[in-house]
Amino acid sequence: MIVIKNLSADLGSFHLKDIELSVVKGEYFVVLGPTGSGKTVLLECMAGLHRIRRGEIWIDGSDVTHLAPEDRQVGYVPQDYVLFPFLNVFGNIAFGLRRNRRSQNDIKARVDTVANLMGISHLLSRSPRSLSGGEKQRVALARALAPSPNLLLLDEPLSSLDLQTSKYLRLELRRIHDELGITTVHVTHNQMEAEEIADRIAVLNMGRLEQVGGPDEIFFYPKNEFVSEFIGTPNILDCDFCRNLGQGLVEVHCGGIVLIIPHDGNSVHRIALFPRDIYISKTIPPGPEVNRVRGIISRTKISPTSVRLAVKVGDNELLTEMPHHIFESMGLEVGQKVFLILKLRRIKVYENKAGG
Repeated sequence: MIVIKNLSADLGSFHLKDIELSVVKGEYFVVLGPTGSGKTVLLECMAGLHRIRRGEIWIDGSDVTHLAPEDRQVGYVPQDYVLFPFLNVFGNIAFGLRRNRRSQNDIKARVDTVANLMGISHLLSRSPRSLSGGEKQRVALARALAPSPNLLLLDEPLSSLDLQTSKYLRLELRRIHDELGITTVHVTHNQMEAEEIADRIAVLNMGRLEQVGGPDEIFFYPKNEFVSEFIGTPNILDCDFCRNLGQGLVEVHCGGIVLIIPHDGNSVHRIALFPRDIYISKTIPPGPEVNRVRGIISRTKISPTSVRLAVKVGDNELLTEMPHHIFESMGLEVGQKVFLILKLRRIKVYENKAGG
């Protein structure tokens, strides 16, 4: 669906260097990277918003490198949505259809269809100023989808939303993609967002592609030091033995740690869990004892974005991660006894490519 050949572009401090990339038709493709890595520039080049210094962009078999945005059959949702304040929700969604000179009956039918798809039919008469962040996001998506584009481009579509709304809309984006089958390129800096929603992920850094692959490949088999550092090394535990509990659950014993994991098979040799999916507590957590262990903090590492703590549990040392303000408020330090909560649905069976 998309083929990018030797693409280079410069926009002040943002740039792209020799990008070679292809996106399969019908794929949900995520471009992941830190702030300033060039993600938005790459998306805007696909949308036709920048002059390209060198390289080619092909969409659906056509060279669109120098085509105007309106001639690319692309739906684009910028990070700040850019809804028209002088139009109501209906007018915003209908904007592209009116530019294409569709009849009034066609416009109404199409707006009703996409509004129903996005669950915003009750908002059509409202002003954008009266909408919540999640509602604005839905309207922007509906406006992009209304002209039936071949390609949907989303620039950090969930970054300005609260955690609960973001998680809900993440599932909605995937549902809409699967229902329409539209090729989608989604830019984000959020690793969990990328892991949950993507068919494949491209990791971008300083305008260069570092790695492209499926979520498991990116997160468990980083290609180089940057990807490994950016993604964060997962906790990988060797399992001594396991017991099938039925209903898709298995009990595993890993060096003194007993865990329940979601797995349909009988045999589990290794499991993996990211530091961000392990919660830490100074007191005994309330609720059932499933996947809760005791340990002692053995070391800490402070980075610009978070704090990592290594906790000795049985024969294992588990890494957990938290924001600076939570670390400081909890007053955690080396040698302290703590409780860890391992999120059941985030534990994965780890398949070693080398067969080890």
